[in-house]
Amino acid sequence: MFTRRTLLGAVAAISLLGAATGAGAQDKLYVPLISKGFQHQFWQAVKAGADKAGEELGVEVTFEGPDNESQVDKQIDMLAAALAKKPAAIGFAALDSQAAIPLLKQAQDAKIPVIAFDSGVDSDIPVATASTDNIAAAALAADKLAELIGDAGKVAVVAHDQTSRTGVDRRDGFVNRMKESHPNVEIVTIEYGGGDHLKSTEITKAILTANPDIKGIFGTNEGSAIGVVNGVKEAGAKVVVVGYDSGKAQKDAVRDGSMAGAITQNPVGIGYETVKAAVAAAKGETVEKNIDTGFYWYDKTNIDSPEISAVLYD
Repeated sequence: MFTRRTLLGAVAAISLLGAATGAGAQDKLYVPLISKGFQHQFWQAVKAGADKAGEELGVEVTFEGPDNESQVDKQIDMLAAALAKKPAAIGFAALDSQAAIPLLKQAQDAKIPVIAFDSGVDSDIPVATASTDNIAAAALAADKLAELIGDAGKVAVVAHDQTSRTGVDRRDGFVNRMKESHPNVEIVTIEYGGGDHLKSTEITKAILTANPDIKGIFGTNEGSAIGVVNGVKEAGAKVVVVGYDSGKAQKDAVRDGSMAGAITQNPVGIGYETVKAAVAAAKGETVEKNIDTGFYWYDKTNIDSPEISAVLYD
């Protein structure tokens, strides 16, 4: 949502872009990454990948995000502050693409390449996007959940938001695959918990109360999925839970059977590829427009396999 504070942030960045001398003028390239959050283990893994690339490439990398994934204004302030330092390039994962467009246009005018990551940015301004194919990944989650409930029955979605690219793509990827390939599975509701596990827990309990015959629930990110697991436990229900992302709590849930399985991204790869592309773009090199960082399904049968354990994170 476009607020007065968002507009003020844009105005501040416009003036600062013209006034600051910043790290971009120094010998060592400066590449800030502004993420959608910082509290989830997923973002810590993205940061680890970004830091690794920074060390290997000899550039200064910073990584920050708001306290939770509903704080659009705070993220816009962070973006404005980072751009005011005149970085060589910037990585950005938008909570709300429309709210960020004025600042991103200023970056474009100042010839600061923007690399979108994770959720990306719903705009043609970024020169590249390093992300998971969230539509395909969520479609796989739909196939797995349908298989686990016998390809028939009621299911629900607890999503993290409906404004970010990841929120939209994971919701739509799941919903569309169910409609196209699993006509006997009915999605009774789609609810939004902001990626907060406590809010998602309460949402899950309300879904179970309204739909006592529900068979499965899909949580679209780490906080959503853990909230669904906790809500099912607190309600004493027998429901198949499928998640997205990793983290210790989700891995424990898969191992103890409270979560049937989940999609894992390659968060370290997302961070690494974002910085790598940012440095290349800053040097005027050609970068691939869409950098697919991959995804995998994991459950009890493969969670400890070398291929899967390499992309899971705590």
